[in-house]
Amino acid sequence: MPASVQHERANIYRLEVRGLLKKAEMEECERSLEEQFANERAVRLLVVLDRFEGWEPNASWNDLRFYASRGDDIERIAIVGEERWRELAMMFASADLRKAPVEFFDNRAAAEARAWLSQDG
Repeated sequence: MPASVQHERANIYRLEVRGLLKKAEMEECERSLEEQFANERAVRLLVVLDRFEGWEPNASWNDLRFYASRGDDIERIAIVGEERWRELAMMFASADLRKAPVEFFDNRAAAEARAWLSQDG
């Protein structure tokens, strides 16, 4: 599967996206994260865009149910990817609408992204 969620440590989860992100794959990742909220009240999310090609065209990406129901349970989001995806990835993550901070890191700064994600506050 080109998109998957894995538990890294403590309350940090990694959402890895390879190639073209399809709506059905994103929904599966949201379901997986939803299950994690039974164990963790608040999570931190590391999003890794690996050879990312964008989002499935003509998919209904305006479904905000997960964001509305669980958006506030995500404490921080660090997105790691190619610089050319910065603006669109931040928009897709609803960075300007979230209470939680969202930061974008270039592929070469994955260690910085993990350090930022682990910071208190």
